[in-house]
Amino acid sequence: MTLWTQLSTTDYHHGFIDAGGLRTRYVRAGAGDPVIMLHGTSGHLEAFVRNLTVLADEYDCHAVDMVGHGYTEGPDADYRIPRYVEHVLAYMDAQGIAKAHFVGESLGGWVAGRLAADHPERVGSLILVAPGGTVANPPVMERIRASTRAAVENDDVALTRQRLELLMFDSANVSDELVDVRHAIYHRPEFVARIERLLCLQTMENRVEDLLSPEQMARITAPTRIVWGAENPFGDVPEAERMHASIPGSELEIYGECGHWPQHEHADRFNKEAREFFGRIGALG
Repeated sequence: MTLWTQLSTTDYHHGFIDAGGLRTRYVRAGAGDPVIMLHGTSGHLEAFVRNLTVLADEYDCHAVDMVGHGYTEGPDADYRIPRYVEHVLAYMDAQGIAKAHFVGESLGGWVAGRLAADHPERVGSLILVAPGGTVANPPVMERIRASTRAAVENDDVALTRQRLELLMFDSANVSDELVDVRHAIYHRPEFVARIERLLCLQTMENRVEDLLSPEQMARITAPTRIVWGAENPFGDVPEAERMHASIPGSELEIYGECGHWPQHEHADRFNKEAREFFGRIGALG
């Protein structure tokens, strides 16, 4: 199921806004304290199709296409972590958001963690979903790079499906609609032209320089919850445990029979626990 089917009974706004000079796509639903949802590498806001409408019952939810992803513009420069953070802050300013909860998946968790370390006044809490950015593992980096390039450079929809299935423990969670949405994004001329910019963090030099360091994680003061799939193809459980140990007071939850998209594969559990977590934080000032 894609966002558009899921949103059929929800009052929402799909639109574009200028965020730091980049035309930025977002979907917004609900009211209350803001929750900003950030997707993973080569992803798009539809990563949160099973979360947005549920959390919108209590929160002002924003699912955002990050720099050069989905239908958001990208600069003619490598997409590095400081640039992602700058763009998210610009989005918040454009929407009049002083402080927000964050749900960051994979690359989105990396970005949200860096934002929380460097701009603590803008972050109410963090849910880091299979977050990347704490290690540089060449086989994993090559898996991401090769599978993404294959799906982008070839029109075969089966390659797009394989890229999505790589994220899941159970391939049944990859719907035909979700494949169609990603295939259309992957074959936009602008996206194809910028694919090397987007994949720059899968090269050792760029990645090591931008890694979320233990010192940076130690500076995170926002309440933090880490959610990890036991069968995550892009990182083993000890990686999550090290992140948990590095972020003061953080929580760690391991989901069994789960790959790289816990928020999607186990949406009912994830949504219930996210609401409970945000509820414990209380209203944002």
